[in-house]
Amino acid sequence: MPDFRFGFNVFDVPSRAEFVERCRRAEGLGYDIALAADHLGAPAPFPTMMAAADATERLRVGTLVLNAPFWNPHLLAREIVTADRLTGGRVEIGLGAGHMKWEFDEAGIPWQPFGARVDRLAETVEELGRIFATSGYEQRRATAEMFGLTDLVPEQRTGFGGSGPPLLIGGTGDTVLRLAAEHADIVGIAGVYQAKGQPPGTFLLGTAEQADDRVRFVREHAGDRAGEIEWNLLVQFVVVTDDRRAVAEENVRRLPHLTADEILETPYLLIGTEEQMAEQLRERRERYGFSYITVHGPFMDVFGPVIERLG
Repeated sequence: MPDFRFGFNVFDVPSRAEFVERCRRAEGLGYDIALAADHLGAPAPFPTMMAAADATERLRVGTLVLNAPFWNPHLLAREIVTADRLTGGRVEIGLGAGHMKWEFDEAGIPWQPFGARVDRLAETVEELGRIFATSGYEQRRATAEMFGLTDLVPEQRTGFGGSGPPLLIGGTGDTVLRLAAEHADIVGIAGVYQAKGQPPGTFLLGTAEQADDRVRFVREHAGDRAGEIEWNLLVQFVVVTDDRRAVAEENVRRLPHLTADEILETPYLLIGTEEQMAEQLRERRERYGFSYITVHGPFMDVFGPVIERLG
């Protein structure tokens, strides 16, 4: 049974001092990694990662997840390698296909069908691996030799086919999960699904049965790699309560596509006392394989005592 590890998503940066204190508090609570998303209006991922690493002693830093269509692979490789070297090999890279159409529109980036966005993600993974495996650009060789410059290559050689940092790919659809099964060190089974027939970005919370199906799908397609994959669970809400049933019934109004029983069973919500939450996570590790647990930043403190119970 794999050991647990824990991450939190950074939602905002109120000030440098507050951010540094938050990261140090997270490290003290037992978190293993601070994660930055890739959304307009949210903090830029790589400066956020660097600040979190600089503020702490052991906290790893990563992305959950980078929106591949936003990035040129060569410019992205430069960001990843620089961060990996400056953090001493504490970087993990999560990649996704993008799902918020309004962000593409605001940034002036063409919005393409999902299949085309996954193709772009696959091309990005392949190109990053190729770049990481080289010792730099031949066009820069003369300058590097003249000044005795160190090649800009990753500190870590575990992901991307053994050429770069650990790679997480997250999603719910067959196409992106096939890609994850083939390439990812860490697979994130996303907890929200695009509502069919609704505008892009209209999401429904996933059920326990959907999580079962998606984990099974990846394992089938991973073949011999299945036993090497680390499974990431992104918890959407953490609610501390002595009455799980009452909270579930109250949230049926906000999640009308789910029954109270489904709300209590879905792996993407944690509801109960701290001990009950710890037991839920043990059960979810046994059922799905989820051992890498991430909570959204607003729940970082309230989830802390659960980490202690699972230590």
